Amino acid sequence: MIPQFAGFLSGGDNPISWIFQFGYIIVFLVFMFYSQRIQMMVMLRDVETHLRRLKLIRDDGRKIALETIKQIGKPVSDPAERVDQFLEYIAIPPQSMDPSGIVWKLEHVLDVRDVRFKDEVKLMAPEADEAQLNNLENSLEAAMALHMIYKIIRHFYLLGKKTLSLYIIMQIQMVLPLIMQQAEAYAQALRAFAVGQPIGDGAGPLVAAKLMRGYKTRDVARDVVVATVPIEGRTAYVLKAKGPGGNVGKPGEGIRKLIEEKKGKIATIIMIDAALKLEGEKSGEVAEGVGAAIGGPGVEQFKIEDAILKNKIPVNAIIIKQDLGDAVSPMRKEIFDAADHVITRIKRLILERTKKGDNVIIAGIGNTIGIGQ
Repeated sequence: MIPQFAGFLSGGDNPISWIFQFGYIIVFLVFMFYSQRIQMMVMLRDVETHLRRLKLIRDDGRKIALETIKQIGKPVSDPAERVDQFLEYIAIPPQSMDPSGIVWKLEHVLDVRDVRFKDEVKLMAPEADEAQLNNLENSLEAAMALHMIYKIIRHFYLLGKKTLSLYIIMQIQMVLPLIMQQAEAYAQALRAFAVGQPIGDGAGPLVAAKLMRGYKTRDVARDVVVATVPIEGRTAYVLKAKGPGGNVGKPGEGIRKLIEEKKGKIATIIMIDAALKLEGEKSGEVAEGVGAAIGGPGVEQFKIEDAILKNKIPVNAIIIKQDLGDAVSPMRKEIFDAADHVITRIKRLILERTKKGDNVIIAGIGNTIGIGQ
């Protein structure tokens, strides 16, 4: 019965067979002429789905920042309008056509930006103390990053939709997984900043805080403190950003001033910082190397490298590996535990690379939110 039925369908005079063949030809022609457009529509739908998710993350970040300001700062009027203005804030980098002196121009722009940010936060949260102001500023910067990510993705989505360009949509769709990962990381960072929790990027300041605990600290640069700590018969000048508010300070300026204070008589510099790990590596792994272990726009790194070059001071780097999500979200146990391993390596480096009576600088680099002196 079944073979007879199959033969009936495949018969030359069978109308059902003609319908199937005609449908196949239609589908073939549609895909031949419109396959690219169909592919673009599928991609647009995928980008649109992620864009809606980004908008929810952006709006949630703004809401958290606004509620934190109202709770901590006790503003007289509703700060919503000022928050929205803050999210659109821009900083124009200096002209680099003639690179001479561009580092100092960039530093000036960043200093003005930092002062402006702090002034804006003070106006929005008049009752907040210094540490809370720093935390609120970090929260608003995280909200600003989410706002900018959303706007950029929306721009390319609308541009691709408007021009019907497959390549614009294809490029944005290919990087969307990484962008969403970054957005989720900033969303976690915003929640940590709102409550003043230590984050993964605070691994360097945590090591410095453990070393300087119980010793008197003093200001050595803007938002940077230093303590004189005896370690293995050497004099260690341990510095970090001033906590416990969210702050990275100016460690490059601090190291430069310490070198000047000691007239270049520094046996070695040891810098500790968080670093992005590769996929397959474990968070909290510790690695050693040489060079100025510091991120950011490069101004502080330039100061350090300029000072050590003039005085021929070797620089050792110790990094604590973590991914972007770990770096800006509440500190994981693996990263916290790594601080003790780093201290062991610091002592070993001091014993191997210096002699008794030498001066050593130990710098914990990173955001010191939730980590005091």
